[in-house]
Order: sequence, then structure tokens, then C-alpha cells
Amino acid sequence: MSTRPESPQMDYEWRFDILAEFPTLIEGPAWDGSGLLFTEIAASRIQRFDPSTGTCSVLREDTNLANGMIFDASGQLYACEGGRDDHGRRIVRYDPGAPTVVVVDQYEGKRLNSPNDLAVDTIGRIWFTDPRYSDDRHTMELDHESVFRADPQPDGSWTIHRVTFDTTRPNGLLISPDQRTLYVAQSDYGSDRKRELRAYPINEDGTVGEYTVLHDFGPHRGIDGMLHDIEGNIIACAGWRQSGPGPMIYVFAPNGRVLQTHPVPGDRPTNCSWGGEKLSTLYVTSGSGHLYRAETNLRGQLWYPIV
Repeated sequence: MSTRPESPQMDYEWRFDILAEFPTLIEGPAWDGSGLLFTEIAASRIQRFDPSTGTCSVLREDTNLANGMIFDASGQLYACEGGRDDHGRRIVRYDPGAPTVVVVDQYEGKRLNSPNDLAVDTIGRIWFTDPRYSDDRHTMELDHESVFRADPQPDGSWTIHRVTFDTTRPNGLLISPDQRTLYVAQSDYGSDRKRELRAYPINEDGTVGEYTVLHDFGPHRGIDGMLHDIEGNIIACAGWRQSGPGPMIYVFAPNGRVLQTHPVPGDRPTNCSWGGEKLSTLYVTSGSGHLYRAETNLRGQLWYPIV
């Protein structure tokens, strides 16, 4: 895997260029090796941005309000379908030219809320958040909004396990490079709710211990999506124009120290992915419907493709 440039300046400025604009929120960026996939949620489709032409094209439709996406180490694409009808609320796999494969859609016989974002660990388990970011909560069958883990079985099936018992509207999540820590964005709304970056120690059996708060966003918009660089730092999308320091990309050290901040020109950055030949290019999706790109002083870590 590539190495990070020596002694990057902490005040290095990232310039965000607008690549595309859509009518509503976009999410779920995932680099496929030569282009960027992302979800146009309200339209229930996946777009692909081609850097060589500077254009977007529809890759897949009828995705049931798909949100977060990720490639596993073998290049299989997984997604959170958050749609609230009979065909959504599930973790799925998208194989090229094939029907959607359902990974999990229930826990203890009850349908999931609205899976939002996901992470894959080194043994192929899928960790995902299951909040309900909507006032339309009458269809919820679960009485909690938790982080779950889907474990692959030898016969191709999956088992589902509840991981957190103390989250409300969890959003982005990450597994640390050493597989020992689960980072969770606790991103609830309301003056009496918490917006925190949390670190949960992962036990050998896949359960987690008591969390540590690495950063408290107070009354302002917390983290939506996040990823790692090769040093294990956390690059996170947070903030909005409504309050606080505004729309921002944060670079946190693993202990929560803020190393860098980079204002984003549009409102509500939603998620990000590394891309480019050296994985030093950062692509950012936003709630304003803009797709951004910035060249950074960091090198990214992705399980796929390995650079």
C-alpha cells in the first residue's frame, strides 16, 4: 500500500472543485478503481463519475433509496437500502448485471429501520448503522436504533447481531485498521440529544465495550460519513451553515485530536471516499446535491482497490 507524504503541513489548504450537481442529496461514494460510484437517494439510483471524461452516468436503478455503499476486499459492492416500503430497509449486494442479493433485512423477526452506512472488516463481516432519520416513524418495528453486524456463513447465508445498546440515530462508522476499535457517529438531532464521535473497543467475540467520546459537536451538526487515511486518522464530513463552524471536513487523530479542518463550499457534506492513482484525492458528496473533489496532503486507505 502507498505511503503518506513525509511531514504533511497541517495548514495545507484543500480546494474543493464542483464536479456535478443534482436536485437533492447525494451519498454513498465508493471508488471502483477508475471512477466514483455514489447514490442519488431520492431517485433510487447509483451514479458513476468518470474522471477521464468528467461526466456522470446511471449505473443502477431501483435501489430503494440506497444510501451508504462500500466495496469489500474482493471488489463486491454492498449497500444500505433505506427505503421504507416492502422492498427496502436492508443490506444488499449489487452484482453487475444481476438481481439484487439481500444480505440481511430483519433482526429477531422484525424489519430493520433504515440502514444508513456500513463498514467491512478484514474477515468479511459487515457492520452497519440502522437509524430512522425521519419524522415518519410509524412503520418502525424495532424499538431501538443500533449498530449491527452481519457475519458471513460457509453456506452463503448471513447471521445478524446487535452491537450497540446505547445509540440513537447512529450514522457513519469505521473499523480501525488494527480491527480493535469501532468508531461511530452518534448524530441525533434536538437540543437534548448527543452528537459525538465515539470509539468502542471491539472484543474478540465481536461485541463492543464501553465507548469513549473522542469529539463532542455540542448543538451543531455532527458527523455523517467518514473514512481513514493510511495513518489511521479519521476523515469526517460534518457541519452545516445553520450553526457552528459550518460545513467541514475534519481530520481527527485516532485519539480524537483535531489535526486539520477544511471548509466545504456547499452545505451539509454527507460522505467521502478516496480516489485517484495514489488515493490522495478526496471525493465528497453533499446534502446540497453537489459532488466535490479535492487534492489532499494525505493518502487514503481502502480495502478495495489496493494501491
